[in-house]
Amino acid sequence: MSEFTFLFRGRATSGSPEEMQKHMEKWVAWFKEISAKGQIKDPGHPLAPTGQTVTGKQKIITDGPYVEAKDIVGGYMLVEAKDLAHAVEISKGCPILEAGGAVEVRPIEQLTL
Repeated sequence: MSEFTFLFRGRATSGSPEEMQKHMEKWVAWFKEISAKGQIKDPGHPLAPTGQTVTGKQKIITDGPYVEAKDIVGGYMLVEAKDLAHAVEISKGCPILEAGGAVEVRPIEQLTL
């Protein structure tokens, strides 16, 4: 098995409290489903929509992130899968896709120190 990072892009920022609750329930159900299959290595965390970016040799600090809402990384998780194709298949169940978001699936490279 290999490890992959799922980066969840986009945020559900509108909707009634009931709609937001239903969306959250879908997330919980998806987490439980893939957890029961032993595919979650680390459930990760949602990320706050604020932060700062340090850039370049001069270490310039800017507030942000200043990207389109659809491109904001809203959270992440680590999963175990046979290969990239398997990890992509797992990601297809993510509720963020129903809200117009995206899941970026990235293999984790092992560093030897």
